[in-house]
Amino acid sequence: MKKLLLLSNSTLPGQPYLGWPKSHINEFLGEVREVLFIPYAAVSFSYDDYEKMVADALAEIGVKVTSIHHTENPIKAIENAASIFVGGGNTFHLLYQLQSKNLVDAIVKKVDEGTPYAGWSAGANMACPTIKTTNDMPVIEPLSFNALGLIDFQINPHYTEKTIEGHGGESRLQRLKEYASINEIPVACLPEGFGFSIYGSEITLIGSEEITVIKKGDHVATLSPGVVSI
Repeated sequence: MKKLLLLSNSTLPGQPYLGWPKSHINEFLGEVREVLFIPYAAVSFSYDDYEKMVADALAEIGVKVTSIHHTENPIKAIENAASIFVGGGNTFHLLYQLQSKNLVDAIVKKVDEGTPYAGWSAGANMACPTIKTTNDMPVIEPLSFNALGLIDFQINPHYTEKTIEGHGGESRLQRLKEYASINEIPVACLPEGFGFSIYGSEITLIGSEEITVIKKGDHVATLSPGVVSI
């Protein structure tokens, strides 16, 4: 049975790193206390620094973190992982690294076998069928936009409908409606502090209010916190 925790973001203003989702992570992992961390979304800071941030945060709940970039054989590391965590950053860089290191199939197989997978921001994007609904700049070109396909819908992390006064650019909603006009796969719009907990076929929305789901043909629906169908 698949076990996924897909989060919009890692940190809310005024909180420590991984502060808001820490209780969700603890519950999600259950008795598992070891994490293989994938830091490849980092671009402007080092993988070592990223590993330390995650390790320090999860040490508070008794979880040991090892980054995949230290391992001699990344595929073997995936195969032997007790759980897999994928951090946020640049989604294009993350996918490029996974593809170039031939890790996509290994991760999919491991998660299909029941190994817990958690990701925030770019790590949540990576669980989707494609990375078409990321917010990130394409700083590097992956082999394709096809991601892990662990779920059958898209996620847009850090979602907001706020606009800047006097700014002529399209809103996030307008951009995602462009996506929906030519793509069949629905997109769930996750604001900061929201996420999905997925066990097998059961999807639970974590959050405090309704979120927006955009489907083919500009159809906009809403989901309430709790068990949902997308």
